[in-house]
Amino acid sequence: MARGLLLVALAAALCAAPAARADGDPASDYLLGQRIFLPYDTKIPKADQEQLGETVDAAFRAGVRVRVAVIGSQYDLGAVTVLWKQPKRYAEFLAKELSFVHKDRLVVVMPDGLGFYWVGHRAAPGQAIVASVAVPPGPGGLARAGAAAVRRLAAAQGVHLQAVAAPASSSSTTTDRVVIAAAVAALLLAGGAARLLLRRRRSASRRS
Repeated sequence: MARGLLLVALAAALCAAPAARADGDPASDYLLGQRIFLPYDTKIPKADQEQLGETVDAAFRAGVRVRVAVIGSQYDLGAVTVLWKQPKRYAEFLAKELSFVHKDRLVVVMPDGLGFYWVGHRAAPGQAIVASVAVPPGPGGLARAGAAAVRRLAAAQGVHLQAVAAPASSSSTTTDRVVIAAAVAALLLAGGAARLLLRRRRSASRRS
């Protein structure tokens, strides 16, 4: 009987654990094993996502371990919505949650600004660096601000990361099409000129 009650209690605890974690902030789970957290309901363009990811990866390779949490709305904070639009406070909160697994630098990006925290180190210098980064408007601006913050933090450590090139714009595609069209037109003109020259030579040979 006692053993049966113990098994029931254990099963109840296992079922309750995921629910308890689900009530927390999603970034605290995601950043345990990943380097960036992106919002669920804010549609960040894929190109901006890739630029942020590549910038963070480059920083890691250079020895500057920094993770980035992009928070697009209150929904991304889970149970700690009270920290919405308080990137500095949320950065400290989140970094301490993650410190049981790693103590990397942490950047938090929100529409109203950026926060920084580094467990075991003075946060003020890093906070001053990221606070100087303006957040461009739009969902993509959040990711671009995060990438800019990582580059500035790395630069403060003497590591200069190259800005990841943006994908080719539609203007370049239009230029390519114009060049192709011009080349086709030139070929057509050349073919027409060749046919005209051939006709003249045939006419001249008949006269002779």
